[in-house]
Amino acid sequence: MKQKKIPARMCVSCGEMKPKKELIRVVRAPDGVVSIDAGGRAQGRGAYICGNVRCVMGAKKRRTIERNLNVADCGSLFESLMELCEADGQQ
Repeated sequence: MKQKKIPARMCVSCGEMKPKKELIRVVRAPDGVVSIDAGGRAQGRGAYICGNVRCVMGAKKRRTIERNLNVADCGSLFESLMELCEADGQQ
């Protein structure tokens, strides 16, 4: 029996390839609003990031999410990402 392929995506901060389900998707909707896509199917330009504090802080410092989504500022997005990381207990 053929084994099912597991989709992998690259973290915009650390550059590691991981299974899609292990990463957090951030999406810029067609109207320009940037948000966290919990379901992974929202319409718009997406970027993936690891669910740990180190990757979130690195992405904030290097502005990788802003560059990947072609937006000027992500504002409170990083606060929401940090809350998600702390809730999951990721370091």
